[in-house]
Amino acid sequence: MVFFKWVLSFQGALAGNRKRSGSERCNPHFNHKNKTPHSNPLVFQRSKKLRFSSMDQSPEKASSSFSRLSRYPDSRLHVPKEVQAPVKHLKFGLSIPNPNHDFLSKKLSDAKKKAFGSFKYINKDKEVVTVEKDDEDSGSWLMADAFDKLSLNHSDNDSKAYNKLLKSAERRTNKLKDSGPQVKVNEKLKKPEVVTHELFVPLTKDELAEVSYAFSAENKKKILVSHENSSIDIRGEVLQCLKPGSWLSDEVINLYLELLKERENREPKKFLKCHFFNTFFYKKLVSSEGGCNYKAVKRWTSQRKLGYCLFDCDKIFVPIHKDIHWCLAVINKKDRKFQYLDSLRGRDGKVLNALANYFVEEVRDKSGQDIDISSWEQEHVEDLPAQKNGFDCGMFMLKYIDFYSRGLSLSFGQEHMRYFRSRTAKEILRLRAD
Repeated sequence: MVFFKWVLSFQGALAGNRKRSGSERCNPHFNHKNKTPHSNPLVFQRSKKLRFSSMDQSPEKASSSFSRLSRYPDSRLHVPKEVQAPVKHLKFGLSIPNPNHDFLSKKLSDAKKKAFGSFKYINKDKEVVTVEKDDEDSGSWLMADAFDKLSLNHSDNDSKAYNKLLKSAERRTNKLKDSGPQVKVNEKLKKPEVVTHELFVPLTKDELAEVSYAFSAENKKKILVSHENSSIDIRGEVLQCLKPGSWLSDEVINLYLELLKERENREPKKFLKCHFFNTFFYKKLVSSEGGCNYKAVKRWTSQRKLGYCLFDCDKIFVPIHKDIHWCLAVINKKDRKFQYLDSLRGRDGKVLNALANYFVEEVRDKSGQDIDISSWEQEHVEDLPAQKNGFDCGMFMLKYIDFYSRGLSLSFGQEHMRYFRSRTAKEILRLRAD
């Protein structure tokens, strides 16, 4: 039986040899080592190989069998094809990156990670945290938890973000001081400023028509407005200075300042207590040599004439005219500052010195007291809207006064000037500032 099994296996090997080409069987000099591998590796995987039984065989037979088997090349595995299968998707439509992807796919994946990873550094809306003050001596502490909302870690970029946030807070309050991981607050922070919609309400069709008619040529010589308290009359040709591209006149500026004071008297809780000097005050105050001539304006601010004490006001506004340019000076008692605002970012220390001397003389004359202003700051305001032409300086000055009298920051720009001109014309025509 064993011999019979060996014969069958030997015949199977011979049958496999017959499948070779004739050149291989007939050519005695055929070299199997130089034979070109078959293009289809699957043929060699399917070829039958000689199987031997477990019985002992002679060395001669075994060597002849192995010599025939050596004619067959080694089988090689083919490269598997990439299987196209469903891929799990993450949020925002991004799929899990495949490590076998090519170079460009890897670059795209890295770029997406960096983009979404940078979300924590996006500037968020500024937030004001109100801290109650329980004890004036001990003060209160604002813990660093407030900054954790911005996902700040301990890297260099996060330190820069922390410092930027802290400096921004210091500019607005002037009360925050760096104390390591904490920030000490010595007084209540102001409530967040809200610029109400009423500051930018578009004019209606009727209001636009009224302003347009007032600017027409037929009203040029007519008196369109007469203000009884200030004895100011506005003719059509004077009102036309509010048209785009024109310089504002003294009459229009002074009448508008009168309307701002009347607005404050109507709604004292809504506006700061202010005084608005007219455009002639500073010219009277300053002599030709640039000094302070208090006697020239001493009677301008008697309590009987004003109905209140000047030094009781939160802010005192002084229009400054420099030949062909309007600027603004402010005696800011509320914040203990003398401020200078120029829409062209100019500076003038003489104006601030003159107003400082005037205020000391005014308090001494009206109350008999000497006020110490050595700790007051003289500020040339730089963070303010700036004009981008040569004729809107007067309108910028009026809106500086308007926003400051509301206790608001200067949140407007050059793009609003055309609207403010029309709105100011409407308010003058109706003798009522909104």
